[in-house]
Amino acid sequence: METWDAIRSRHNVRDFTDQPIPPEDLDQVLEAGRRAPSAQNWQPWDFVVVTDRDRLTELATVWQGAGHVARSAATIALVAPVPANERQRDHVQYDLGQATMSMMIAAADLGIGTGHSAVGDQARARELLGFPDDRFCAYLIAAGYPADQPLRPVERLNRRPFDEVVHRGHW
Repeated sequence: METWDAIRSRHNVRDFTDQPIPPEDLDQVLEAGRRAPSAQNWQPWDFVVVTDRDRLTELATVWQGAGHVARSAATIALVAPVPANERQRDHVQYDLGQATMSMMIAAADLGIGTGHSAVGDQARARELLGFPDDRFCAYLIAAGYPADQPLRPVERLNRRPFDEVVHRGHW
């Protein structure tokens, strides 16, 4: 798939087939996250990949809107340092957003659907994923092949009109 098609095809997928993701494709998605830009090349992320069905089912309990994690072929947990201050917090969130989108676009390019989730229960996430006390799990990216139809560019976009969003030179 071409990059523009991957961007236009990517949408949140929450129902997946039972087909596993080939390890080399999953590694390519993870590599896209590893290569994402970050403030001063800080790279504040670690990725924990979960593919075990029982573990995915348990991981789905860390947020009320994470039910799709249980149905995914793999879920990537984005783990970062607990921010020392407000500035670091802002950098972590922006940097993790870039890593998340890089992985989601790379997945779409491979025909893999993704759906993100927050993480509310940090203690449970730490228990399941084993990350250290000086870290937190910021987000989950559930991944798998879409159950309803393969990814393809979205024609009927549910977005604000271009001219309403884009301001040139001033508001």
